[in-house]
Amino acid sequence: MAALLLGAVLLLAQPQLVPSRPAELGQQELLRKAGTLQDDVREGTAPNGSAQQLPQTIIIGVRKGGTRALLEMLSLHPDVAAAENEVHFFDWEEHYNHGLGWYLSQMPFSWPHQLTVEKTPAYFTSPKVPERVHSMNPSIRLLLILRDPSERVLSDYTQVFYNHMQKRKPYPSIEEFLVRDGRLNVDYKALNRSLYHVHMQNWLRFFPVRHIHIVDGDRLIRDPFPEIQKVERFLKLSPQINASNFYFNKTKGFYCLRDSGRDRCLHESKGRAHPQVDPKLLNKLHEYFHEPNKKFFELVGRTFDWH
Repeated sequence: MAALLLGAVLLLAQPQLVPSRPAELGQQELLRKAGTLQDDVREGTAPNGSAQQLPQTIIIGVRKGGTRALLEMLSLHPDVAAAENEVHFFDWEEHYNHGLGWYLSQMPFSWPHQLTVEKTPAYFTSPKVPERVHSMNPSIRLLLILRDPSERVLSDYTQVFYNHMQKRKPYPSIEEFLVRDGRLNVDYKALNRSLYHVHMQNWLRFFPVRHIHIVDGDRLIRDPFPEIQKVERFLKLSPQINASNFYFNKTKGFYCLRDSGRDRCLHESKGRAHPQVDPKLLNKLHEYFHEPNKKFFELVGRTFDWH
């Protein structure tokens, strides 16, 4: 009798990883697939019953597309638990070699009914990432936020420019990056990141387009609520975020968030003014992206209001 009681106590004391939602692969199944040790699983459970879960949704990009704004807005939903930092698990070899147990340890503690989300904008343009994500969970739901490719290039440059300025390091003008020998410099990395169709083709080799919801980053800036409603529906979340959660900050020039009476805006590094670019060069940029944009529209079966 004593032995039976002891066995029952040990069974109850065994910590369990909170399962994913019914539509997703179970958390334990995902970890077993990757060969993760049981010790790794045990580290993901807290005494109060909350647990670290592998993400059921990943914001995969794109860099300077509005990923931070999207994550902050999505975090308004009570059923969302978001990782605070960019994890870079699938694109950095050093992190990926640690295995899924390490990835799990980077996730926030959450309750069984919550959806865990992480965002790393570099995933979208990293060739190895789609297959690795699919290997972890082929039924995962992916969020991709995109802006006008030309505007995204300017934002990309602006971020690096200000990073250099803060360190008091000189940085070339954007014209020096965009133009080489009188022509558009197609080797400029920022241009490559805006060739959305190239990167999307890679993702569609592993995921059907219905598993990837594309958020219109330009519309999210102008009128965030309708875009967030679409995200809620895609993630099968109950409609909890409403128009009163957003207000336009005239000083900053963009929308900020209001959550339970508390106002918060994105970091001052967001929404910086882009550099002045010669109109002729800007037209070259628009022309360069015209055909790639058409290819992207055909891939995803929808159009965007881009130049």
